[in-house]
Amino acid sequence: MTLQETLASIAQSGLPLQGKLDALRTAFDAAVPPAVSEALHRATDELIASGAQNRALKAGDVAPAFTLPDADGNLVSSRTLLARGPLVVTFYRGAWCPFCNFDLSALEEARAELELRGASLVAISEQTAPNSRKSQRQNGLGFPILGDHGGEVAAQFGVRWTLPNYLREVHKALGADLTQFNGEDSWTLPMPARYVIAQDGVIAYAEVNADYTRRPEPSAVFPVLEQLGRRQVA
Repeated sequence: MTLQETLASIAQSGLPLQGKLDALRTAFDAAVPPAVSEALHRATDELIASGAQNRALKAGDVAPAFTLPDADGNLVSSRTLLARGPLVVTFYRGAWCPFCNFDLSALEEARAELELRGASLVAISEQTAPNSRKSQRQNGLGFPILGDHGGEVAAQFGVRWTLPNYLREVHKALGADLTQFNGEDSWTLPMPARYVIAQDGVIAYAEVNADYTRRPEPSAVFPVLEQLGRRQVA
């Protein structure tokens, strides 16, 4: 079975999100040369050891306001979305990352429940607009992927990091040259991160992980949104 066939099988497995990601990690490690797998794990371990995820914005911090283009060039303002209700923001590495695509698909499956609780949902990515359109099409998304050129908004949230040189070579070997996918040569990415921003701009929920194979279930934000809804009614 090819890796693509394995991905399709995992996608249809009915496992929860983290179960799918664990299965994907096992399959991916088995499919790539050991040196590639070792480099990816090394980079993750180094990023964790750096404490980067602990420096990202947390619950209780004020979220930076942003206005970013969607994949069709329309500007989307966080202030406009927050005027309607809470905002769920997920930082997305790119179309080349199968772990991230499983995450987006899980969010799409949960989107109706998020909207039922009054929330809007957006993804933020450094990739180019054509790649965002590809991501939306392949994952069947009904929410926008916003373009964060150079990762400026990711930096404001404290989730942007710079890939070491050895990892850049691995990315190129895997067909994930970020200079092509992102349209610039900073070689930066956001750590996987999910935020719930309350209407007053304060972060009500934050989950940031330096390990790209670990993601929270979308349902983890349901109680947060329900609490914000009760607060709004009161």
